[in-house]
Amino acid sequence: MVIQEKIEISAPLNVVWHVFSSLAEWGTWNSVCQDCCLVTSQEMEAGACFSFKIRPYYLPIKISPQITKCEAGREVVWEGRRLGIHAVHRFYFQEIDDRVVLTSTEKFGGPLFFLARLLFIPQQLHRLTKKLLAEIKQAAEACILGTTEPGTLRNQHFKHFRG
Repeated sequence: MVIQEKIEISAPLNVVWHVFSSLAEWGTWNSVCQDCCLVTSQEMEAGACFSFKIRPYYLPIKISPQITKCEAGREVVWEGRRLGIHAVHRFYFQEIDDRVVLTSTEKFGGPLFFLARLLFIPQQLHRLTKKLLAEIKQAAEACILGTTEPGTLRNQHFKHFRG
């Protein structure tokens, strides 16, 4: 199964990349991936492992993927296994003028994936993907506007991005 979503972000690539790649700051704007932290590295890079919790329903599921590809400002791929399901998640960043189109593609499979379908987990994951992209957009655009709306990055860290 594949879940793919795109969003256009009204911010330069360096801002969007900084929002996305600063995993230690995810808790300030990201309600989808909770308690996110790097486990084996100090930054987002190929080979690094990190962990976070998602809540497709009420109970959280801890995910501990490994970043298999990381090209700064261009593409990030991570993959992992949990509960008999293998997932590969790819984020692709495309700069067009002063905007960024961010594409998220998730591929799922594995021997227990049919159980996930019975529990409607793919539909919940699709909902969470849309929400994650919307929150990345909100955080990046807030950096440019200088707003301090709830759920956005702490503005003081990104003053240098405003024009």
